[in-house]
Amino acid sequence: MHYLVGDLQGCDDAFARLLAEIGFSPSRDRLHVLGDLVNRGPQSLAVLRRLRALGDSATCLLGNHDLHLLAVAHGVRREHRTDTLRDILDDADRDAWIDWVRHLPLADTAHGWLLVHAGVVPAWDAAQTLALAREVEAMLRGPDLPGFLQVMYGNEPARWRDDLQGTDRWRFVINVLTRIRFVHADGTLDFQVKEGANAAPPGLVPWFDVPGRRTAGTPIAFGHWSTLGLVERADLLALDTGCVWGGRLTAVRVDGGRRDVVQVRCAQAVAPGTA
Repeated sequence: MHYLVGDLQGCDDAFARLLAEIGFSPSRDRLHVLGDLVNRGPQSLAVLRRLRALGDSATCLLGNHDLHLLAVAHGVRREHRTDTLRDILDDADRDAWIDWVRHLPLADTAHGWLLVHAGVVPAWDAAQTLALAREVEAMLRGPDLPGFLQVMYGNEPARWRDDLQGTDRWRFVINVLTRIRFVHADGTLDFQVKEGANAAPPGLVPWFDVPGRRTAGTPIAFGHWSTLGLVERADLLALDTGCVWGGRLTAVRVDGGRRDVVQVRCAQAVAPGTA
């Protein structure tokens, strides 16, 4: 059985209860975690240990908080006061954890679903999304990771062009796959509004509701958007249900023609921040 799982964000107790609730067996089942494995919750290192212990039965995407871990570990960014990464950074196996995280993909597929952490711009189809993800993954896994992390952050360019090259191209891809929520009708990214889908100012729409989106008809699952909550459509699953903010942790079975939704309540609730 194949399960898609929303943002863990260091909530290992809830993760353990979710695995027990679905009766997860590493010899029989597969888990696909949609990014943001760490940060904000109290047990980031425990989450990584549990995931790595699952071996090939678990695949995970990179989310914006996981990229933040890489940036902090390499001295590119300072720890934020709400970060909960210190248990990883102080661990004796710190270098191994950082290396494990940097090798995670930015996009994947499972049982006909395109898996991303945050979303896709209207101009990309599934094949292009995966190809662009592989370009950036090569940089993250390459010999100059600190140099790449130095130029990874920023909100520009805000609109896709096929002729984008170099750092502009890679930065845009990262922003789409790990940060996107709302866009303008022409696909220009907006990074200011973080509320739910019904809170968009005039001129902005959720990325998945843009008319003519080239991934329309391709089943897509994503996390990242905790204020959106659980969204279930025939070809769309939004699975960040705010565990770290005191909500729920969600898994959805997607194989065998079934759509089983399993949720557990999360005991920890931290002060709201940037998800």
